[in-house]
Amino acid sequence: MKFQQMYQDENPVLSVEIFPPRTKKGVTLLFNELKHVKRHHPAFISVTYGAGGTTRDRTLELVQQVKERTAVETVPHLTCVGASKADLATYLEAAINRGAENIVALRGDPSQGEIEFQPAVDGFSHANELVAFIRQRTDLGIAVAGYPEGHQECKDWNKDIEHLKRKVDAGAHLVLTQLFYNNADYFRFREAATKVGIKVPIVPGILPIVKFSQVQRITTLCGATIPKELTEKLIVHPDNSQAQREEGLAYAMEQCRELLDNDVPGLHIFSLNNGHITSRLVDALSAYFNHNVT
Repeated sequence: MKFQQMYQDENPVLSVEIFPPRTKKGVTLLFNELKHVKRHHPAFISVTYGAGGTTRDRTLELVQQVKERTAVETVPHLTCVGASKADLATYLEAAINRGAENIVALRGDPSQGEIEFQPAVDGFSHANELVAFIRQRTDLGIAVAGYPEGHQECKDWNKDIEHLKRKVDAGAHLVLTQLFYNNADYFRFREAATKVGIKVPIVPGILPIVKFSQVQRITTLCGATIPKELTEKLIVHPDNSQAQREEGLAYAMEQCRELLDNDVPGLHIFSLNNGHITSRLVDALSAYFNHNVT
């Protein structure tokens, strides 16, 4: 099923993001965790790949494995990093051959050691170019990224909304937002996007904080912020302790409830391969989703 069909009715849609584990043990643990996630009937599971495309092949392998073993629509990511047009075309063909019906199209972060993004020879500099390339060659459903607090490389928040409009106009069917912890940022972003004519679903990206130091690193890299009051609640507990995990999970539950009470089209959970945390979060929100946990 393509993104366009997934978001047709009024019920919120659940989706989850995972990444390819580095070891066989990691793969085993991931599929054990996905058993928890599957109980909540996610519409799709997206699979990232490492910086510079370092796990690109493993991403496609995992896409096929997850789809075969869980019967959940599984969606590969694709970035412009280090990829020529020929590389991108080869990847798209391989993804389709492995059963992909959708793709998450991203420009990607600068390669390690570089401050500014450098396109590959005969590659693309911007995500809207990648979206147009995909639309010209395939009928895949396409998701793109949105940044409620603005992209870290764009100093003008309104200009960043214009960049998002270009991606949608190029053919994107869905916006998955970067993580955020202040819902006001999402609501402001959604309102601004709607005003410039963006009509596709804008799905909040949620990352429960279960290890504060880890999420600090992630937010530093992506330009998101953690509210002071949340930081204060988390740092009184030892890092990665059970108490800190419970505090972070409780905040995520309340954050999601407020979003779901305000007509978001769904939730996209960044699981960091910790499916049990995702399962606990969605367990607490089950009343919002039109299904029974099995």
